[in-house]
Amino acid sequence: MEFTINDFSGPLDLLLHLIKEAKMDIFEIKLEIIIDEYLDFINKMKDKNLDIASSYLVMSCELLEIKSKMLLPKDEEIEEDDDPKERLINRLIIYEQYKEAVDDFKKLESDRNTYYTKLPTSIKELDVDNKQVFDNLTIDDLTEAFKKLLERIELEKPVNTKVTRKELSVEDEMKSIKSKLKINKKMSFFDLFEVKTKEYIVVTFLAILEMAKKNELRIIQENMEDDIKVEAI
Repeated sequence: MEFTINDFSGPLDLLLHLIKEAKMDIFEIKLEIIIDEYLDFINKMKDKNLDIASSYLVMSCELLEIKSKMLLPKDEEIEEDDDPKERLINRLIIYEQYKEAVDDFKKLESDRNTYYTKLPTSIKELDVDNKQVFDNLTIDDLTEAFKKLLERIELEKPVNTKVTRKELSVEDEMKSIKSKLKINKKMSFFDLFEVKTKEYIVVTFLAILEMAKKNELRIIQENMEDDIKVEAI
């Protein structure tokens, strides 16, 4: 695979790539080899008339300076802290740690998108003023039914979720439920969940509760062992 300057986020990123390509340990890199490869890469990019960011050119100058110092006889009076090779290695180590931390944060962000939250709602709004909507059922009964639904379609185990721009709307799902209840005046609670994905199930459940709150449907269960039914009002 042929890389271009746009494949890297900066000169340190390019240096790390060259070190990994050469299968070297970052603590024991042969700097003269990596410097030559870096300069060769930059020169190839220039030959292709590609724009080279100033940071890459500044690093080229730094590496040339390091290489020139490596060719000179070592001055015993120079302190270890002034070793340009050690300084470069320390910069690479810090950058690599930063890069790994960024990858970890990206993974956490991706994992966060598998969770779905809703602002708390007062149960009184559903339990006191809408007895006819729930008949002999309570919020606990409905919550238990929802848990059984999750068990039926085995969604309680971890799922792989991809981040997507498409959003599911509670309002749109309410319209869909109304259309279904126009055809079938009474349906099983579980039959309203047609798509077996976690986000769809959550949105559908919220839509049912919202419609019950607005007296647009009634949730009933004739006997304890019977399925819960949803009926249009």
